[in-house]
Amino acid sequence: MQAIPGYLCLAALAWLLSENRRIIPWRTVAGGFALQVALALILLHAAPARALLLFLTRAVDALQRATDAGSGFVFGYLGGGILPFAETHPGASFVLAFKILPLVLVISALSALLFYLGILQRITGAFAWLLRRTLGIGGALALGAATHIYLGMIEAPLLIRPYLATMTRGELFALMSCGMAGVAGTVMAIYASILGPVVPQALAAIIVASVISTPAALAVAAMMVPFAPDSDTDAIHPDRPPPSSALDAITGGTADGVGPLVGITTTLLVTVALVTFLNMLLAKLPLAPPGTITLQGIFALFFRPVVWLIGIPWGQSGAAATLMGTKTVLNELVAYLALAKLPAGALSPTSRTIMTFALCGFANFGSLGIMVGGIGAMVPERRPEIATLGAKSLVSGTIATCLSGALAGLLAPG
Repeated sequence: MQAIPGYLCLAALAWLLSENRRIIPWRTVAGGFALQVALALILLHAAPARALLLFLTRAVDALQRATDAGSGFVFGYLGGGILPFAETHPGASFVLAFKILPLVLVISALSALLFYLGILQRITGAFAWLLRRTLGIGGALALGAATHIYLGMIEAPLLIRPYLATMTRGELFALMSCGMAGVAGTVMAIYASILGPVVPQALAAIIVASVISTPAALAVAAMMVPFAPDSDTDAIHPDRPPPSSALDAITGGTADGVGPLVGITTTLLVTVALVTFLNMLLAKLPLAPPGTITLQGIFALFFRPVVWLIGIPWGQSGAAATLMGTKTVLNELVAYLALAKLPAGALSPTSRTIMTFALCGFANFGSLGIMVGGIGAMVPERRPEIATLGAKSLVSGTIATCLSGALAGLLAPG
C-alpha cells in the first residue's frame, strides 16, 4: 500500500516541475489519472479487453512482418532474409538499421495514403470528439497519443505529421511524453519472450503497461508544460499541393520518411557512442576500482527512493534501482535482460511485476536522440524547440511508467 502515497508523490513531482502552475489544465490532469486507473482495472481484470489488445498487437506484428519481407528482398539476410551461414549466437544476425528502421518508411508511406483517402482525418475527428469530452485535448494529439500504444516514438508522429507544425508547445511536449512512456508493438513480443520465464503472462503485462502509461503521460505532461484545452489543432495546413493519386501519396510519403530515417540512424549512433565514452572516462576516476563507476550506476542512486515509493521493499530497492538506471542510460531491452537474469531472491513476484511496468517505456538517452532527430526532421523549423523539450520528456515519460508500476503493484491479479 506504500504505492498509494508514492503515486501521489510522483504526481506532485510533475507539478513541482511545471513551467507555469497557474495555467495547468486540471481537467486534462484529473481525467488522465482517472483514465489510467480505470484502464488498469479493466485491462488487468477483463478478459475481452485483453483479447482485443492482443489482436491489435498481432496486427502491428503483421505490419512488421510485411516490412521484413520488403527489407529482406532489398537487403537480403541483413534485413531478415535467409541466413547464408549458421547463427552461432541467438540474435547475432539482428541488425537494427536493416531490420527495424525500415518500418519508418512503411509507416510514412501508409500515413500519406491514409491522409489522401481521408481516413486519417476521420480518425482524428473521432478522437477529437471522444477525448475532448474526457481529457479536453485536440484530435491530433489524441490520435498521436493513442497510436503511441502500439507504434514507436517516430512512427506515431509520422501518422500526424501534417499537424506537427501547428501544435502548441504543450501539445508537442505531450506527444513526446507519450512516446517516452510506451514501447512499440513491434518489440513487445521480444520483451515478453525475455521475461516469460520469470514474469507470468509477460506479454499481457507489457501491453497493459503501454496502454495505461499513455493517459498518465498526458496528465504529467499537462502539468509540466501546460497547454490550453480544446486548442485548435484539428485543421491541417498542408505545405504543398495534395497528391494527385494513391500512388503519388505513397511515393511522396516514402520520400518524407527518408529524413526521419536518416535522423534516427545518425543521432542514435552518436548518442550511444557518447554514453559509452562517458563511461570510459568515469572508469578512469581514482575514486573506486576500475569499471565500478558508470553513468547507469549513478542514476541508480537517484532511482532507489523512487522504486521504493512505487511499492518495492527497501531491501529489494537496490536491484530495482539498478534496473531503472540501466534502462535510462542504455535502454529497456538491456534492462529487461538484466531483470530476467536476476537471482531468484533478488525481487519478489510482485516486485518483478512492478518493474515490468516501470521499465516499459522508451525513456532513455538513446531514445531521446532518436526522438529529437526524428521529429526534428519532420518539422525542421521547430527543431530547437524539440531539442529543448526532449530532456523534459525523458523525465515525464519516466514518471508516467513509474505511476503505472505503482498501479500494477496495487491492482495486478495475484
